[in-house]
Amino acid sequence: MNLSDFKKTDYSGLYISKATHPTFGKKYVARFQHNKKRYVKVLGYTQKDNLTKKTAISLLQKFKASLEIDDNIEAKNITINPKNNEVKLDKGIADLKEENQFLRGLLGDEYKNVNIDVLKDGIQKIYDLEELKEYQIELIKLQEHLEKQNQRMIILFEGRDASGKGGAIRRITRYMNNKHYRVVALGKPTETQKNQWFLQRYIEHFPTGGEIVLFDRSWYNRAMVEPIFGFCSQEEYEIFMEDVVNFEQDLVRQGMILIKLYFSVSKAEQKRRFDRRINDPLRQWKFSEVDMQAQDLWGEFSEKKYEMLKRTNSRSAPWNIVRSDNKHLARLEAMKTILNSVDYEGRNYSLDFQPREDINISVQRELLQMRKSQNY
Repeated sequence: MNLSDFKKTDYSGLYISKATHPTFGKKYVARFQHNKKRYVKVLGYTQKDNLTKKTAISLLQKFKASLEIDDNIEAKNITINPKNNEVKLDKGIADLKEENQFLRGLLGDEYKNVNIDVLKDGIQKIYDLEELKEYQIELIKLQEHLEKQNQRMIILFEGRDASGKGGAIRRITRYMNNKHYRVVALGKPTETQKNQWFLQRYIEHFPTGGEIVLFDRSWYNRAMVEPIFGFCSQEEYEIFMEDVVNFEQDLVRQGMILIKLYFSVSKAEQKRRFDRRINDPLRQWKFSEVDMQAQDLWGEFSEKKYEMLKRTNSRSAPWNIVRSDNKHLARLEAMKTILNSVDYEGRNYSLDFQPREDINISVQRELLQMRKSQNY
């Protein structure tokens, strides 16, 4: 194999042939050094094997991974009986082989055809789901407590586009009794609603006794989205900002349990999630015209977010800021915030209900961070 016939790709260790074979297409080759040994391996052809750069990278990673496993099985772990030349594996290697066999039994043979990053991501999601289950059990207890006490709860989910609100709502309600909760995500107001009191269309969806209502975006649309896109006047914006604190205080005074969650995503992470939506056919439906402008209008949204948190945070209805770049941790902290809002019966005190200070942060800390930079 003459390496002058190949050119480097932008992925370390991966080469592709300069010439194209009329039947097989271009050839992908792995060439790298590992533990002072040089390895060269033909990965396949673009036409013959339907090989793309992405799948070639996956094959290269699997080949490297196999070398790592081989390195772990060292000669010092093997003993040979001089009388009969019988080879005996030490306990460490025997355990490794048994573990390997067990994992292969769990994964089956199909794992070989899955991109290693996708496989790792899938396994991590299993761990994450198991960690959430203990808190989802507590949410069921909370729901039963509210029903017995005839109490009402409203949970507001706010945040920029792609901040993780919808995913958090799905995890929170996953095992709840659907007879006693509702998810409300209101669209554009009708002509009739435009001529009503602004908060009226939200009040229509408020919970009755023993019920939880989760708002996927709420009346705080008027604090951020509407003024930026010109859906309300400056006067309407100011009236809302002046009145909403008293409105929420009245709700709490009348026995409503009101929880306000703001999912705070960084600019870089929002962009990464938008790019994924654009390129993933399963997520393309999520991408909207508003999303296309979110990055360009980041500064304007930051200004409105700052004003909203500063002016609408109150003792009776405080904001809970959840850093949401890590979706799993954000969901976990949102659950803790909800569970800590009520002293319900049968709480499992062996669980950790203490908020993580790096994820579940105070309004003051968020505002301080925003004064330093507009990353959030």
